[in-house]
Amino acid sequence: MRILVLGSSGYLGGHVVERLRALPGASVLVGGRSPAAEFGIDLATVPPDRLAKTLVSAAPDTVINCAGATGGDPVTLAEVNSRGPAVLCAALREAAPAARLVHLGSAAEYGPGVPDTRVPESAATCPVAPYGATKLAGTVTVTASGLDAVVLRVGNPVGPGAPATGLPGRIAALLRAAGPDPDAVLRLGDLSAYRDFVDVRDVAGAVVLAATAPGPLPPVLNIGGGQAVPVRDLVRALARLAGFPGRIEENGGDAVGSARSAQVSWQCSDITAAGAALGWRPSHGLDDSLAALWAAAGTSPGRPEGDRAP
Repeated sequence: MRILVLGSSGYLGGHVVERLRALPGASVLVGGRSPAAEFGIDLATVPPDRLAKTLVSAAPDTVINCAGATGGDPVTLAEVNSRGPAVLCAALREAAPAARLVHLGSAAEYGPGVPDTRVPESAATCPVAPYGATKLAGTVTVTASGLDAVVLRVGNPVGPGAPATGLPGRIAALLRAAGPDPDAVLRLGDLSAYRDFVDVRDVAGAVVLAATAPGPLPPVLNIGGGQAVPVRDLVRALARLAGFPGRIEENGGDAVGSARSAQVSWQCSDITAAGAALGWRPSHGLDDSLAALWAAAGTSPGRPEGDRAP
């Protein structure tokens, strides 16, 4: 089985490649902007005809698209998260129409959730910011492509290698920098939101199952922890792991709160469908994820979501 992974140098993509390479009988090919990639592919700029020629050369049975931008201006987000999947689907229809496409979406596509309610795949999508909107555009393109495709809507990934562009990785970096100083103060923004955290290793496991499952899959599957966790609890748990002796100051000093957190105070995915379709369920609890994140924080710089994430 030939599996082409795009965005392999990113946080999610790196874990996916590692998991796939342990799969018996799998030939794992990597594509992206990294010099180490076997196929130089930048979905934000590549013309569809050139990508089609690359896909003919790669001859994949499955393509996994982990490339994505989590931050930046709206144009950058649109180029990677919206244009990228559109170009990929067009090239696949021409060069490898029988290949399965596994595309990583985001729970941000749903927008604000209702407290104490898990969001199923059938729920209305109403993203509140360019990131969620551009990811949703990519999902619509993939699900309407006519290909053998599935979108995995991923919650908030956490675990070893988490990049500083996301909250868990940023907090770990701040704690590492603060060290044992009892007078240290972490000035953070609003921590009142609830998020559905999912271990990056569990995300990688879901991708492998989706890539190898026989027969067609539902167009969209939620991949999350299935629980809404107060962001404040995550920060305090990391501080305990770090043995942080200082003070955490929420909305204090010059701290700037997250506009997205203010607009989306609750987020939790219903992961029942992924269990039925893939036999998947998360195997790492949040404490395990945070311990692995902290253990890796001193040795790994962390990677962004994909080739174009800042």
